Amino acid sequence: MVGTALLNWDDYARTWARLHGGFDPRDASAVVRGWLRLAYRLGRILGRIRVRPTAVTFVGVLLSVGVPFFAPRGVEGPLIAAGFVLLGAVADSADGAVAVVTGRVTRIGYVYDSFADRLGEAAWLVAFWLVGAPGPVVAAAGGLSWLHEYVRARAVGVGMKEIGVVTIGERPSRVSVAIVGLLAAGGIGFVDPDLAAGTMTLATVVWGVIALGGLLQLLGAVRRALGNA
Repeated sequence: MVGTALLNWDDYARTWARLHGGFDPRDASAVVRGWLRLAYRLGRILGRIRVRPTAVTFVGVLLSVGVPFFAPRGVEGPLIAAGFVLLGAVADSADGAVAVVTGRVTRIGYVYDSFADRLGEAAWLVAFWLVGAPGPVVAAAGGLSWLHEYVRARAVGVGMKEIGVVTIGERPSRVSVAIVGLLAAGGIGFVDPDLAAGTMTLATVVWGVIALGGLLQLLGAVRRALGNA
């Protein structure tokens, strides 16, 4: 049952910031702020019709699992897969928004959401491989982004009070690389199908580079935050 009132934007932003290490979405860049406001509006709509956050998370997982299913299916496959990545990313933002605006934030929900994120990204990387990116490059890119999330989780677990730093390797960057990479692979595939694999390889390399850069940024922030503690 939804509470007596759904949170307005300012209350939502304050609650969201508290749940994300103090990072206030109202102070974010125009693109990030716009994305989070979209998630907030979707959260209010879904909250009004009493959709539960876990249901939105489940839909997001299904959309992500569809990415490797469609990606290798002909020239248009990567284009369809890019659409699934976008919809899955929207669902990923909306589930947390529903939880916040309806007062249904739970620790188990946080675990489910994190698990769904990693599962979704694994599905996208499998799609990269199926389109033609080399397996070792895909594995390295995935491992670096996993390390990024693992280091932050461990640092918070031992006492880091905030997220440390917003790095270049955060999940929105990975979402952007997946969407642009699949769109590029699909688009160039109409010109020359043999170039789709190379395009997807380039996107995977970009994923790995920003993941490595983000990991190094994060390690520096963790060292400053924890020192010799």
